[in-house]
Amino acid sequence: MTKRDYYEVLDVPKTATKEEIKKAYRQKAIRYHPDKNPGDKEAEEKFKEAAEAYEVLSDENKKARYDRYGHAGMSGQGGFSSSGMSMEDIFSHFGDIFDDIGGFKFGSWGGSVFGNSGFGGGRQGRAVSKGSNLRVKVKLNLEEISQGTEKKLKLKKYVPCGTCKGSGAEGNSHSTCTTCKGTGQVTHVVNSILGRMQTTSICDTCGGSGRIITQKCTACYGEGIEQGEEVITIKIPAGVAEGMQLTVNGKGNAARRGGINGDLIVVIEEEQHPELIRDGNDLIYPLFISIPDAIMGTTAEIPTVNGKAKIKIDSGTQPGKILRLRGKGIPEVNGYRTGDLLVTINVWIPKDVTREERTLLEKLNQSNSFRPHPSSEDRTFFQKMRNLFE
Repeated sequence: MTKRDYYEVLDVPKTATKEEIKKAYRQKAIRYHPDKNPGDKEAEEKFKEAAEAYEVLSDENKKARYDRYGHAGMSGQGGFSSSGMSMEDIFSHFGDIFDDIGGFKFGSWGGSVFGNSGFGGGRQGRAVSKGSNLRVKVKLNLEEISQGTEKKLKLKKYVPCGTCKGSGAEGNSHSTCTTCKGTGQVTHVVNSILGRMQTTSICDTCGGSGRIITQKCTACYGEGIEQGEEVITIKIPAGVAEGMQLTVNGKGNAARRGGINGDLIVVIEEEQHPELIRDGNDLIYPLFISIPDAIMGTTAEIPTVNGKAKIKIDSGTQPGKILRLRGKGIPEVNGYRTGDLLVTINVWIPKDVTREERTLLEKLNQSNSFRPHPSSEDRTFFQKMRNLFE
């Protein structure tokens, strides 16, 4: 199914401020909150969709990338996706947003406060911890950027403890938390001017896990994680650029005592090509030709990303002329179009000449053909150049 535009999801313009985006998301969260719409799968999907949109638009870097490249800028590995997360995960990820929604207080992981107000009771579930993110740089040459590539990365990271399998407990030495009875939450009922209000919050005793470790793992000292390595293969789409970030979900550090792994942030570094200059999706190649070739015309072989191309230089070609080879540039990261290769003509003017060459040039300079007499086309080009500097 085609994803909707994130601005459309939150019903905000592209010029919306961070506060306006946050406010719009909170309104959507109230409207489609599962406690307000029990059993409504459509509302649940819209709730997740709004969370995904907010995760991107609330982050300046992700928002800038989305504004430029759209959903493709998230690149499959790029950015948050609500499809792989449960409702509890979303509540954990965006817990701060659910504070003080509409004047009511949500639990720190999204539990409802509306108790007897028609919204249903607090959601039952345990807090979900998340591991920290990892950040790596990947250097790509122009050919890899043009075609897309796969890279194998060897990461030093926190992984689940091999002894306790990430639980942090020796064997299976857990007991149910007596404070929250294994729910991970504690519920409080208070009387207010609006009636009886029920609030839920993370249990302080177990930290929201619902369990207490009775005997810590001797290998990880109860943390559930240890230093390790992992080799992963990532796909990098064609058209990426210097500084672009791709997010590989779940490939960061493991979370303490289970939970959701952090993400791997891949930062693109672009190697400079020895002959071609990148300008967005276009490539520029400065071609130098001799005065005789500019006058009489010639052919030239020029480099492209994937090899060579032969072009024709017409007789009478003027310095600064640009020849365009369509589709020989870099594809857009969203795949809609491919840039061009622009060949800029530079006529080589020697600084030093021999006595014989000077004599020949003086003789040619007397010829009417060598005296400047620009055509209307040349004057139009001159006017365009002048307009650039006005």
